[in-house]
Parts: sequence; structure tokens; C-alpha cells
Amino acid sequence: MGSFRFHEWLICEVETTDGLIGIGNAALAPQIVKKTIDIYLKNLVIGEDPFDYAYLWEKMYRRTHAWGRKGLGITAISAIDIAIWDLIGKITKKPVFKLLGGRTKEKIPVYASKLYSQPIKELQKEAESYVKQGFNMFKMRFGWGPKDGAEGVKKNLELVEAVREVIGYNTDLMLECYMGWNLDYSKRIIPKLLKFEPRWLEEPVIADDINGYVELNNMNAIPISGGEHEFNLFGFKQLLDLKAVSYIQYDTNRVGGITAAQKINALAEAYQVPVVPHAGQMHNYHLTMSNFNCPISEYFPVHDVEIGNELFYYIFEGDPKPEQGFIDLN
Repeated sequence: MGSFRFHEWLICEVETTDGLIGIGNAALAPQIVKKTIDIYLKNLVIGEDPFDYAYLWEKMYRRTHAWGRKGLGITAISAIDIAIWDLIGKITKKPVFKLLGGRTKEKIPVYASKLYSQPIKELQKEAESYVKQGFNMFKMRFGWGPKDGAEGVKKNLELVEAVREVIGYNTDLMLECYMGWNLDYSKRIIPKLLKFEPRWLEEPVIADDINGYVELNNMNAIPISGGEHEFNLFGFKQLLDLKAVSYIQYDTNRVGGITAAQKINALAEAYQVPVVPHAGQMHNYHLTMSNFNCPISEYFPVHDVEIGNELFYYIFEGDPKPEQGFIDLN
């Protein structure tokens, strides 16, 4: 369960001839992504008009399609595309959400996303701190999986029960698995989790097991969420066609950036499946603000860097801070 820890990001800058700079980022294999940009992509963008973002995106996608439509290639495109949108915002002197459709909600409801497996008293103390900050939505993690057998199931249930004791039942609780379970284990534990009324169960099985997602979501017990490890529009269409998930959670800096994320948003809306962009970060907030079908956003409370999700606080300045469980964009 700890294999996803990472401490490196790639920062991509796109600069105009008059010195304006747009900034994007990527958090998967950044050293290799940098080489992908340097060797295959940057010359497709240099000298072009940033307002031709759809053309630029298609040019980059076609250039890397044979080997990059999932993973490194599309991640590199994401970093450039986010930087282009940031640049367009600076050129027009408008927040990017205004360019994507404008404000669809007064403020963005956000959920506090941390609550990793730890001793019960410490877990409850952490949950209580988020309650005191005004959050009414929370996401927690498990500590045990299939190899831990019945005793691990018991310990996982104790973690969820401990958090519910603190936050009560007039709140939303989301459960994160990060692909740490398998289909059999998930089918065994889901009925035991029902009494805790989770809003969703996130990535219970490995991303490639689409049939597993279909089976779990079709249990009509706990809504299944996923998409963090899907990379393009066609992959999300497959998830939606098969009713594999009840919530879509793409990473903007993995799926092709803001240009591609908007296509996924429109697709999911046609299926009436809500989109909750994965992770905090400014690009996700702007997408949530500008889309009716993006009801909430994830927020990682500020902590010392542990897994990388908090790393953007140490790289960028001006990230909005929630007040009483809401983030505002100006």
C-alpha cells in the first residue's frame, strides 16, 4: 500500500516572446516525462499561438500516440497543456475558470483528504482537527489488505468506525483503497462497510481489472469511484459504457491537461456520472468551479511532505485555503 509514495514533480513553463510564463506540472516519472517533452513535444509547441490549444493538443497526441496515449506521453502533454491554459489566463488577465465556462457555484465544497492508517487515538485526533476547521466531508485510507486475512478486515473496520465516531453521520465519508485490494477481498468487506454509510469506495482493485469494477459497482451497495489511473477520453468512455464507476476521478495532469479534462467532463455529464477531479491543485479547482457536473473537490491539508500530494504547497505560492470546508476562487 506504500508503493505509491513519490517526492518528485516536473514543472513545465511555456513562455511567450514578451516574457509571460504559463506553468504546468506532472507528478508521474518526472525525469522521464522531461525527456519526453524535450525530445518529442517542445518543438511542436515552440512558435505556435497558445490560443490554438486544441490544435496543439491534437498535434502532441498524434505525435506520441503509438507509445504514449497512456502513461508517460499523455502525462507530458498534460504538463504542457496546463501551462498553456495558465498562459492564456495571464494573457487575457482572467482566471482560467472564467475561460472554461465561468462560475457554476459560489464556492467549491472540499473534502479533507488524509486520515492514513495509524493508532486509533491519533486517527481520531486528526479527524477532530478537521471537524474543528469546518470540514463536513472526509476521505480516509485503510491499512490492511488481502494478505492480512480476517484480522486485517477487522482492523480496517475499526479504523472506519473510529473516524465515524468523531465526524458523526451527518457528514460524508469517502474510503480510499488505492488499488490495494482484489475482487474477492472487496466483495467480502463491502457488506461489512455498509453500516458506515460511505459516499464512495475509491479504487478498490487494480485499474486494469475493469470487469472487477463493473462487478463491484453493480452490487449497488457502495458507489465505486475511479479513474485516477485512466489516461484518455476513450478509456473513460469504456468505464462509463460498462457502468464500472459511479464517480469519475481523473487527474488533470495525467489525462492530457485541461483541454482533455473538459472533454471527459462533457462525456461524464452525458452519462450523468459526477466528476470529482483527483487531488487538490489549482488546475482541478478551476475545472470544478466551471462545471456543474463537478460537485466537490479534494483538498489535502497542509502537512510535511509525505507522499507527494502535499508537495505543491512547497513549490507554488498562493494556493487557496479552505474556510469552513469551502474554497473560493477570485
